[in-house]
Amino acid sequence: MHKIDEEIFNITKAYIRILKPAKAVTPFEDATMGPFHSFGIAMLSLEDENGFTGEAPVFHSYNNIFENCLLPILFHNNNASYETMYYRLYWSIRNEGFRGQAAALIGQIDIALHDLAAKRKGLPLHQYLNASRNLVRVYGSGGGTNYSLKELEAEVVFFLSAGVDCYKMKVGKYFGTRMKEDVDRVKFVRNLLGKDVRLAVDANQIWNCEQARKFIDLTGNENLAWFEEPIHSASLDQIAQLCKSTTSKIAYGESERSALVFPALVNAGVRHLQPVPTQINGVNEWMQVRDLAAKEGIEFSSGGYSWVTAPFIASATEDCQVEYLYSLMAGLEKYFSVYPKLKNGMFELSDVEGLSVRVDWDYCQKKELIAGFQSWESDQVAQYRPIVNM
Repeated sequence: MHKIDEEIFNITKAYIRILKPAKAVTPFEDATMGPFHSFGIAMLSLEDENGFTGEAPVFHSYNNIFENCLLPILFHNNNASYETMYYRLYWSIRNEGFRGQAAALIGQIDIALHDLAAKRKGLPLHQYLNASRNLVRVYGSGGGTNYSLKELEAEVVFFLSAGVDCYKMKVGKYFGTRMKEDVDRVKFVRNLLGKDVRLAVDANQIWNCEQARKFIDLTGNENLAWFEEPIHSASLDQIAQLCKSTTSKIAYGESERSALVFPALVNAGVRHLQPVPTQINGVNEWMQVRDLAAKEGIEFSSGGYSWVTAPFIASATEDCQVEYLYSLMAGLEKYFSVYPKLKNGMFELSDVEGLSVRVDWDYCQKKELIAGFQSWESDQVAQYRPIVNM
């Protein structure tokens, strides 16, 4: 049983506020997407009957599912336990599929509920999740496929000065058609990092097994820490084929919405798991993957919105890391009055109650940074089936 299971959430109000996109430090492109010249965030707020509010980043383009499947359950909980309410939320999106964005939306609601629960207990979220530390290892992330060598060097210098011990760059340029250039860029970055800082690469699923093996052969002397999503994430047979044919550490998990997929990834030979709290369909499911990695003795890291993810990583073992995609994340700092600070390769988590981030809503309002706002109240949403404790 988890600490939150017997909590009761009678939610009376919900808000979604969309913040204007922040300018990227460097326009960013990967194998198949971009360039991103800016990056945005929308925040969900859930308020309970006693005025406590929980917040989390949210996909704001799924309001139909939010309004018709999820809000009726949140607003008409009838004093049922969290365990019962979450069960109902989970099954309400069955017809949308448990591996799509509707499942991720439930996970985002779940983070907001955990934030609210931690605030009610007067605890930082990482302590509510039984973490005993407030420092979290960070790995630097970036190296867009569109970066010039000068831009690559500037980003590497930034991360080295921040004390990180691992840097991840993108490969698979122009939909995987420029492998020689990818290899040259990897060798260039490897030389910049020196022998004491690890280098990982991320192909964003663009290659097939044969192409991924070729890339591994061409970069074999660069001692890559891991090779992230080299093949389409749904192609488990090719993932297994690749893992069996190489000693390189293969990483997957960012594209998954359900913890139930991860044992199959492990059985396929994946040796680095990467669930994202705001992408998977619940806090408990993220922790199941965390525990699976520990049980199997394989690497574990997590990305997404770095500052939101950091408290979760604090609940894992000390060697686990949070990804910091500096080029896109740094611009969001202006929206927050509280967020983890990067120093000596670590994020230091605040002792503020709940999530270790606080949006400065007064500042955002004053500077007209709120691009969209929608609100709902319990008396505006009909109850379609009573909730009873199981």
